[in-house]
Amino acid sequence: MKLSTRGSYGTRAMLELALHGDEGPVQLKDIAKRQGISERYLEQLVIALKVAGLVKSTRGAKGGFVLARHPADIKLSEVVQVLEGSLSPMACIDEPGVCNRAPGCVTRDLWTEMKDAMVGVLEHTTLQDLVLRYRVKAQKPVATYSI
Repeated sequence: MKLSTRGSYGTRAMLELALHGDEGPVQLKDIAKRQGISERYLEQLVIALKVAGLVKSTRGAKGGFVLARHPADIKLSEVVQVLEGSLSPMACIDEPGVCNRAPGCVTRDLWTEMKDAMVGVLEHTTLQDLVLRYRVKAQKPVATYSI
């Protein structure tokens, strides 16, 4: 299972809002520049996050986006669900009727376990957790290797 750029970039944008939210609204152009993401693409992602109630926007010269709730109250499962939809690796997990083998399928059990594991990690990880991880990594020097 592989997340798309929607999930990846959207999570990075939400992290940016969590990191810089105490400075006031964050403009998309700043997020786009820091993260190397197309501003136009970022607009689409943030609209979905706004509709879901995860971010709020303000207009004007000092306008931009802020988190709708404290970072500790936003689970990554919410962000990924909004941007990616279901995390099921197979359609039969969410809709058993699509496959007549679903009731006795051993591999379906495995796919269900995979989905449950991914959802579990995302359910137990908040934006605040990512902020803390970011700050720890930011303090460590980047290793360089020479041949």
